[in-house]
Amino acid sequence: MTASEFVDAVSEANQTALSRLGSSKALYAETDGNLDPEPVLRAAAIAEDAASETFAAWADNEANAEAADLFATVADEEADHFETVAAELDDPPRAADNDVPAIQSVLREFDNTVERVGGLVGRCLVAKKSKEQYTGYFTGEADPQTASLFRGLGSDVSEQIDAAADLVAAVCADDADRERAQEAATKAIQAAYDEYTESLEAMGVNPKPVC
Repeated sequence: MTASEFVDAVSEANQTALSRLGSSKALYAETDGNLDPEPVLRAAAIAEDAASETFAAWADNEANAEAADLFATVADEEADHFETVAAELDDPPRAADNDVPAIQSVLREFDNTVERVGGLVGRCLVAKKSKEQYTGYFTGEADPQTASLFRGLGSDVSEQIDAAADLVAAVCADDADRERAQEAATKAIQAAYDEYTESLEAMGVNPKPVC
């Protein structure tokens, strides 16, 4: 299985979840129904900060040198993403002071290389959908500068997906490893989807129709 085939397999297996996480309801869920620019930016900042913490911790205790290097690189990129979003806020939040996104809680449970690289692919596929929603939101708010900011962050995530998928191909020795990596990716995606569903249901909103 090639790197691109792995991404395609994960995407296909999680098509419904990723589609709904890419709907306009995703931002509504992430902000508890408050779709003003500031809560949207605050949600983005928390997500970036939490991701940076996760991947920095992975890099610190990862035995595979190639994986450790990628995790450190992604951690630095996510830290830069946080600073970029934080610059748009007067009092930017930190992940440590807020509930950790469900996807990050799941990722932090992974302690072996195969699961981590698979989980990274899953996380990046979710993050790509999220960046598209942020871009669309600020385009709709007639704020092309902030929309462009998130479009740039989305480009970084696309590169992260490619790098993570290449690493999956490098560290998976056989079909069993690839299956474990795909299961980890799915677990990460489903954690994000479950959080999305629970948030909308708590607000009395049907999470299923895509809008």
